[in-house]
Amino acid sequence: MSEPPSADILYLPRWRPRGSRPGAHRGRDGGGLGTFRDQVPFLTLPDARRIDLRATLRDPFEGVHVRRFEARVPIEIWALVDLSASMRYRGVADRMALAGELCAGLAASATRIGDGFGLIGCDATIRADLTLMATRHRSAALAMAGKVSGARCAAGSPEGLIEATRLLFGRPRIVFLVSDFRWPPDLIRRVLEALALHDVVPVLLADSAEDEGLPEWGLAELEDLEGAGRRLVFLRPSLRRRWIARERERREALTAAATASGARRPFALVDRFDAQALSRHLLAN
Repeated sequence: MSEPPSADILYLPRWRPRGSRPGAHRGRDGGGLGTFRDQVPFLTLPDARRIDLRATLRDPFEGVHVRRFEARVPIEIWALVDLSASMRYRGVADRMALAGELCAGLAASATRIGDGFGLIGCDATIRADLTLMATRHRSAALAMAGKVSGARCAAGSPEGLIEATRLLFGRPRIVFLVSDFRWPPDLIRRVLEALALHDVVPVLLADSAEDEGLPEWGLAELEDLEGAGRRLVFLRPSLRRRWIARERERREALTAAATASGARRPFALVDRFDAQALSRHLLAN
């Protein structure tokens, strides 16, 4: 089982959830308990236990007023994890280890405040061995998150994510889409559009060894993890600049696709997991 990070991941949903179960988030419906919202006529909320005597006595029309409170309700946090072959990359950090740390942090943070945590791992199809329907049980959530680090990544495509989006029907959730996003642009667009109902946070797993860490001169043996073989490349300053520019363009294209679908701005998780940096990103976007 992965150890959860010492710092919680802080998040707020972009919508006002509905529900009757007590939780941590400001709900859309009024309730008998929670944060004071306003005062309304008794006929709007006929609950004699909430009568506000001062507001009632102040009313020149002798109407009866009651206090209305803002219910606090739970939500569901989901992690959709790319398990395609490119996720096997190991540079400064192990890419799947980063994904596992992130999922463990989400599982611990969600269940600690009564939210549900669910996880779906996908390569060409949905991986049953890495699928957990949303649960509020901390041990079950952390146990599944702990399997992510050692997951097998062999398939060349994460097409299963399209199928996974169909499982998230119904009410909105916060969905963390975890990948290196080395996909065809059309697949990125299709997945983000299929998740348009939800509050989507693309998490880009990156490694400084892939761009800024490249030397200006030297020989490098490159391997296509999706089966196209190996290639020996002579690195030089002009090639390094083009490589870095290409990576920058790829990230900008992901940001543009996220914006077009209504998702949040992507969060780049580079080299190591930082719960506080992710929290700042979530609260600012």
